[in-house]
Amino acid sequence: MKPRVAFFGTPAFAVPSLETVARLADVAAVVCQPDKPAGRGQQLTAPPVKAWAEAHGVPCVQPVKLRDGTFAQWLRDLAVDVAVVVAYGRILPPDVLTAPRLGCLNVHGSVLPKHRGAAPIQWAVLAGDAQTGVTLMQMDDGLDTGPMLSIRRVDIGPDETAPELSARLSELGARILEEELGHFVAGLLSPVPQDASQHTLAPPLTREMAVIDWKRPATALHAQVRGLAGWPGTHTTLGARRLMVAATRLDDAPTVLGGAPGEVVAVTKDRIWVATGAGLLALVEVQLEGKKRLPVREFLAGHPLRTGAMLGVP
Repeated sequence: MKPRVAFFGTPAFAVPSLETVARLADVAAVVCQPDKPAGRGQQLTAPPVKAWAEAHGVPCVQPVKLRDGTFAQWLRDLAVDVAVVVAYGRILPPDVLTAPRLGCLNVHGSVLPKHRGAAPIQWAVLAGDAQTGVTLMQMDDGLDTGPMLSIRRVDIGPDETAPELSARLSELGARILEEELGHFVAGLLSPVPQDASQHTLAPPLTREMAVIDWKRPATALHAQVRGLAGWPGTHTTLGARRLMVAATRLDDAPTVLGGAPGEVVAVTKDRIWVATGAGLLALVEVQLEGKKRLPVREFLAGHPLRTGAMLGVP
């Protein structure tokens, strides 16, 4: 007999996991965050998980309150064996965590105890980690502090962005559920406590993180551009205008005398090389304020840039 499951998730990251759980279990209900304004018109838009549930005839609820006891009672009445939580986006209170017969499982986008919190994928890139993964965890009432049940690891590419890594980890999360959900329900997985002394945090991203400080090393700035790709992005200034830096590289740096941080020290057909606090960073895709995002080759055709120009200086 298939286990009876409630699935908690909201963004596109959770959809492959939901599809997998739907094949392996009887999904009694899907729980996601309320619809939110999106796009230029700011029209209320259903989260991807809700769209999937509606397309497949699975009941979907979007509770506004989780802590008044009403939702926990609804979940108890649902009589599920387990709740599977993948990027739901809200902290579950204790009475919700204990409502399913076997509690709540979480697919977390890092190798715990590293990067506990809301943005583990972005922070793995920002930190310059060479490897990350997903952790299947039994949830408790802490912030991603529950015992670990299974881990899958992947290498992070030197130029891989957070959205690209997120797409891979989304599929890896579905795979870990494919391999381990049945084992968990059968009581075959042994929980392993996290080593709290090794934990790091992955708090929500902010717009303030987007500003490029050219005094930082090139490796750190490359990680910043990759980690904040999608949102909030990264930017500097070119004269009086904001210049979004969409993609960078560290490879094949020219041999030039070092410049001041933010100084353009070399311009090739598809690279703008900028001095940093340590090393050179190549800009390969940029977007001038009010213009389209362009490869540097196309950007230079309309905006010639000479060596000695300064970025980040109003």
